[in-house]
Amino acid sequence: MQFRRLAQPVLDRVSRMEAATLFTLAFLAGGLFLFVKLVGEIREGDTHALDDDILLSLRHVDDLSLPIGPAWLAHALNDITSLGGVTVLSIITLLSCLYLLLARRRDVAIFMLISVAGGYAVSALLKLGIARPRPDIVPHLVDVHDLSFPSGHAMLSAVTYLTIGALLARAQPTRATRLFMIGAAIFLTLIVGISRVFLGVHYPTDVLGGWCAGALWAMLCWFVARKTLQRPASEETER
Repeated sequence: MQFRRLAQPVLDRVSRMEAATLFTLAFLAGGLFLFVKLVGEIREGDTHALDDDILLSLRHVDDLSLPIGPAWLAHALNDITSLGGVTVLSIITLLSCLYLLLARRRDVAIFMLISVAGGYAVSALLKLGIARPRPDIVPHLVDVHDLSFPSGHAMLSAVTYLTIGALLARAQPTRATRLFMIGAAIFLTLIVGISRVFLGVHYPTDVLGGWCAGALWAMLCWFVARKTLQRPASEETER
């Protein structure tokens, strides 16, 4: 009886929460648990064999410097991986902010810039804190010089594309265009991460960790934006 009296205020508060709020909190809690679990597995070496097997399966057995598939595939993925580079992501962020300024959404533009910059800082801190070396079981098909976990391209793509997609979606007048923005952001995030594994510069778990951390940051930014930024009046025209 005493426990029920103590728990009742908490239950009442939860019952008043919106479904979107509950989903966001559950996603953040689950994603954080997955990321922490993944870091623990990596530090204990439990993922090493699986990581190596996947990297080896993407190369010719008789020549590990040659990736599987036609020559155009490696060329295409080499181009795609540039979409997760700091230069390209910075240009996309600045252009998106300019679009929002022209659309008279100065508050969203500033929030977007702060969100993406914050994600970059978190990515750098995680790399330094975990300090996982790059894979050396297969030759790298592009030059890399920093640490491996989490994948910077995967995380920064998730941070940038998902954050921009979510914030730009809020400025769209119809549900269809909002869904397109989110779908395009997810697609770009996925193909950039896949390219890093194919090119041999990251373990699959590096990319998974980058996706997880980036999605968590983007979801957190979306949640804060949803609570603090004003929606455009035109957003209610189509449901």
